[in-house]
Amino acid sequence: MLQHLSIIFQEHLNTLKENAPRVDTTKLEQLLSAAYAFISPELQQISLPDFPVDNLNVAALILERNPNIPVHKLLYLLYPYNTFLSRDHIKNVEIVLHNLNIETKPQWSIALHNVEFKDNQALVNIEINGEKSQFSVSCGGNKSKTEKKGFVKTEYQTQLLNELLLSHSVGDFCIVGPKGCGKSLLVSQLASLLGYTIEPIVLYQDMTARDLIQQRTTLDNGDTVWRNSALVEAALKGHLAVLDGLHRIHASTLAVLHRLVHDRELQLHDGTRLLRHDRYDDLLASGLSQKDLEESGVKRIHPAFRIVALAEPPILGSGQQWLSPEILSLFIFHEMRNLSKNEEMFIINSLYGDISDPLHSIMELADQLRKSEDSTLKNLSSSLSTRQLLRIASRMAKYPADSAYETIQRTFLAKFLPNLARRALDGASNKIGIQQPSKFGLFDKKSTKVGCSVQNGILKIGNTSTNIFKTDALTKVPDILFYDVPQHIALLEWLLQDFLLGNHLLLVGNQGVGKNKVADRLLQLLNRPREYIQLHRDTTVQSLTVQPNVKDGIVIYDDSPLVKAVKNGHVLVVDEADKAPTHVTCILKTLVENGEMILSDGRRIVPKDMMDDSGGHVSSFIPVHDDFRMIVLANRPGFPFLGNDFFASLGDLFSCHAVDNPSIDSEMELLRSYGPDVPEDVMKKLVQAFAVLRDMADQGQLTYPYSTRELVNIVKHLQKYPDEDLATAIGNVFDFDRYSKDMADTLLEVLHSSGLPTEGVLEGRSKEALKKLQMTIERTSGKDVSSPKHGKEDPENQPHVGGNTWAGGTGGRDTAGLGGKGGPYRLDKGHDVHQLSDAEKDDIPEHVKKAAREMNRKAFEERLKEIKMSEYDAKLYGQFLKAVQPQIGALRGVLAELQAKKKERSWSRHQTSGELDDGKIIEGLTGERSIYRRRTEQEPPPGAPPDKPKRLRLVLDVSGSMYRFNSYDGRLERSMEAVVLITEALRGYEARIRYDMYAHSGEEHALELVRVDRPPTDEKQRLQIIRTMHAHSQFCWSGDNTLPAARHAIASLAEEDADEAIVLILSDANLRRYGIAPEELGTILTSDPRVQAHAIFIGSLGDEANVLLRKLPAGHAHVCMDVASLPQIMQQIFASSLLQNS
Repeated sequence: MLQHLSIIFQEHLNTLKENAPRVDTTKLEQLLSAAYAFISPELQQISLPDFPVDNLNVAALILERNPNIPVHKLLYLLYPYNTFLSRDHIKNVEIVLHNLNIETKPQWSIALHNVEFKDNQALVNIEINGEKSQFSVSCGGNKSKTEKKGFVKTEYQTQLLNELLLSHSVGDFCIVGPKGCGKSLLVSQLASLLGYTIEPIVLYQDMTARDLIQQRTTLDNGDTVWRNSALVEAALKGHLAVLDGLHRIHASTLAVLHRLVHDRELQLHDGTRLLRHDRYDDLLASGLSQKDLEESGVKRIHPAFRIVALAEPPILGSGQQWLSPEILSLFIFHEMRNLSKNEEMFIINSLYGDISDPLHSIMELADQLRKSEDSTLKNLSSSLSTRQLLRIASRMAKYPADSAYETIQRTFLAKFLPNLARRALDGASNKIGIQQPSKFGLFDKKSTKVGCSVQNGILKIGNTSTNIFKTDALTKVPDILFYDVPQHIALLEWLLQDFLLGNHLLLVGNQGVGKNKVADRLLQLLNRPREYIQLHRDTTVQSLTVQPNVKDGIVIYDDSPLVKAVKNGHVLVVDEADKAPTHVTCILKTLVENGEMILSDGRRIVPKDMMDDSGGHVSSFIPVHDDFRMIVLANRPGFPFLGNDFFASLGDLFSCHAVDNPSIDSEMELLRSYGPDVPEDVMKKLVQAFAVLRDMADQGQLTYPYSTRELVNIVKHLQKYPDEDLATAIGNVFDFDRYSKDMADTLLEVLHSSGLPTEGVLEGRSKEALKKLQMTIERTSGKDVSSPKHGKEDPENQPHVGGNTWAGGTGGRDTAGLGGKGGPYRLDKGHDVHQLSDAEKDDIPEHVKKAAREMNRKAFEERLKEIKMSEYDAKLYGQFLKAVQPQIGALRGVLAELQAKKKERSWSRHQTSGELDDGKIIEGLTGERSIYRRRTEQEPPPGAPPDKPKRLRLVLDVSGSMYRFNSYDGRLERSMEAVVLITEALRGYEARIRYDMYAHSGEEHALELVRVDRPPTDEKQRLQIIRTMHAHSQFCWSGDNTLPAARHAIASLAEEDADEAIVLILSDANLRRYGIAPEELGTILTSDPRVQAHAIFIGSLGDEANVLLRKLPAGHAHVCMDVASLPQIMQQIFASSLLQNS
């Protein structure tokens, strides 16, 4: 075996020497040794992705360009292990390299001297670590080099650009880096340096191989033909094909590229074959003419053609590992990091002058978030990408009055972050000195009102003014009823400022807060025409751009509102953006960022200044109008809207604004405008009640955030119908909530405390029932029930009262009707109902009632017997259960939300029935049958690992102090209630969330209460757990094992293979007594990134718990002095875990 390997090794080495004769043999041997070590059986056992051995030829060719390139750098270009391997695997790889004497952190610098154009090549002169070399690279047709506007060179980007030149000289490459770090800008810089025309191709999740290569279309006479995609056009014309979003596309679609990348050959759907330029030239040399080849369907791939892929790094441990061995073999990989703080400061200084104090502190915060070890903060850092910092800098240069706090709140949409993430952000901001100013625009009641006026063709909002737009499309300018309230006017000023800076806007808020109203009002004031598009779950990439229709057997593409807005310079309002899948809305990226987009009918949107040097026929171009803007509206992410997180995916492309319900004063002013005749005190009570309800929704106690829309509807109703009962008007809004008892109780409590009527609000009474008076005449029928029957049908449908003859009578007996007794079923014939009294209906013989009662009692005893539980035990458990009954419902609601998000359905294409697929209309014309699509639950791709469950571990404090101080603050009871709450709430969810429970005291640090494979199945087992806790706490030795318990829980859980691991450590805040420093506990909580650990303090002497809360890492500690708040804490933890996995 070893001899066989050495022969293969030697053969491979000889091949590399032939291809790169000038390269030092030692370096080639090191390259080969490392590659063969990575694919050795020993390393295969630890599941390392295969090293792309075939790409070693590419590494040797790069080495041929300049022999001074370190071996590690070459290996890293082929196998960027830091990007896709876990810490342990990275360690294994580096040990192998160390054993082969390959330095893992070599020092090297690459400098570009100049680029000279000669014939169809560009000669590049570079210097690497002092050694100069010259090599030729392919170049485009635009030899006049133009520097891209707004591009500021930094040392890091210049070095990376020079590295790209090396890779470009030998093949296709991929740039992997976080969103907003400047990947697209770097590629455009490379294109302008080498005179290339860029073909932007945005990849999306449900893109098919056909979309990537060729699509069917029809000619004017109805004939169907194949139309080349942008990728094929780039191959034929020698352009630079930029595949944006390699991490989004399905691996099966990407498989079509393998032959194009490796062999530079491609077979098209219409039978055409694309050949590599040298093979095509050989055919010509063999005597075939160009015409012969053309007729045979053979075309030449241009030698200058290159593919550049852009991607975001895979999320480790999330199952979203797109960087597979197949993709590793396709490209040379370059990592791109976010720019450092100093580099960003240099760029901002160059573009916008001196950096103000607020901007400096924002940049400091961005730097801290990126460097943070805390996963929550690290995830938040993507909202302050370089792209977003440049936007903030341009705004602050024009409007220096913005404070750092206001800017941070808007950029992160802090209002809508999960509680834990918000607290973590506030903690990080406070450390840098970004604090809420005493006067913060929207919420400062004493702040001066912002004025809004239109005079002499000039709009002025606050201190911002602009000329009113002149347009012919007056019918498209919104004309709405809008009452100016201080909060909305302040928001309009911000929006106007961003609009004037040329930014596209993103408005995020709960439903009913007035996002559409505010957007329309802005356009109404500016006199700007609007195009409107509303997205939904079934929105596809095609429907977002063009709408195909069949007319006389020919497919005609109608422009969507998006294309009309781009053409005519209108403002596109994209409503409900969160409803469409993010892999659909992501195609807006290149349009917003660069003003480029390829439509599904082959046309392309391009910036005006690129009309001349873009690929394709000029007739297929749509230049972006200078006045085109986009305003995107979206609901907040998460429950109850269950939309997609548009902000997380594309938020840093837009200027973001959170639209909140108006403040109490602003809301009162708004309601007075809608209901001038409604009594002031009624409106005040309504506003106060809704303020409380919203506050409860923010804290997670209510799922639905009641908005201004509902409040306005109540007031409008009262204004129009002043004699209407107030309870009915309020009831109309809360009708839906009467089906949930917990929700109904909460609502009634809030309404009652605000002084509003509660009687009948949630009883669902109709207006007619309130208007008709009921007259009750008491008399008993004195008749017995005999045998039930349908009764006779009355052909004239006369009303029948009493008796037992007619069907559909009222107040009778035995027959089908209403209001009587003894009938087989109800039957309504539309008459007034005469109702028998409840007393008569209840006049059932005592022996029947007794039998029913005995049956009930017997069933209860059977249940107790079944679980071997005494009546006393049942009563005891019932006390604990009753105390947390509402909270169990709340927590089960949170778990149901997790489940619902998991079961999102997707489109299955190529079906023989269902809804007609836009993309297959032409196939339908040609007679194909599988041209439909249906919504189905998404099946995991073949070979994908099964869904892993979430792992939850509860670590409970049962030390002596819990028993000792239980009478002081009920801490032990609270801990026992928490166990009942969690075990009851997780019933039925064990497959999705696997949990176990451990306890710690002065004696034990890991007392097992619940095994992960044996959760309690009945009341007796649950009672046994809390009895064990109580007994242990009563009889254990004093002492504290909180730290060893936490260490053991986190370390052992980290070893398990789970979708997500969460540890909840319930403890009293009695650490000081045993000399435990909060910092020690904090270090343990954040010790392993694979486990989210949280300390929940359920007991405190004095202010101990709150002191600990301030000293522990933000978002990892909680105080729970009332078990009712435990579901909210759990909800926050789950919400922040969703944020990290999105």
